[in-house]
Amino acid sequence: MEKEKKDRLDMQLAFILEADKSKNIIRQTYLADGSRKENDAEHSWHLALMCMLLAEYSNEPVDVLHTMKMVLIHDLIEIDAGDTYAYDTAGNATKQERERKAADRIFRILPEDQAKELRGLWDEFEEGLTPEARFANTLDKVQPLLLNDAGGGRSWIEHGVEAKSVLARNCRTAEGSKVLWEHAFELIQKNIADGKLKG
Repeated sequence: MEKEKKDRLDMQLAFILEADKSKNIIRQTYLADGSRKENDAEHSWHLALMCMLLAEYSNEPVDVLHTMKMVLIHDLIEIDAGDTYAYDTAGNATKQERERKAADRIFRILPEDQAKELRGLWDEFEEGLTPEARFANTLDKVQPLLLNDAGGGRSWIEHGVEAKSVLARNCRTAEGSKVLWEHAFELIQKNIADGKLKG
């Protein structure tokens, strides 16, 4: 193999091994069966599957492959930045700076063209301005709601989460999919009624 191609492959494989570390980033959301907390790799895979199956519910037509790429890489920065729990006020105050620094390092492991593409996808997700980014962000907000509901609200109960905090976090969720937000809102109301979310 010629040196240039070998160097490129080495960089790509180094990134793939780095991305494997996302399996060690434990989130606060439990699996649907409530048996354990999910990790970042599982979360991202789940979002990609949701994108493939639920794209028809996006408010606007989306490029499904582009959106799947976005959700697959959106949390890789947590390898360095760690998972910041959605309702951790102190952690969220420094989240943006930590994640930007992580993105600068992690995506640069790749060859320049792919580093630029993946960093662009991450920036697009964070900015939330395109139809794909809006839908990806909706999936990212709805997935933990689905798991929390399926798992008996375990994470919400453990952290004493209030319904107003969940609603505030989801203030833009309908921008990607009104249909998915309506379903998620019903789940929130159900969990308030069941006492799993503080009303």
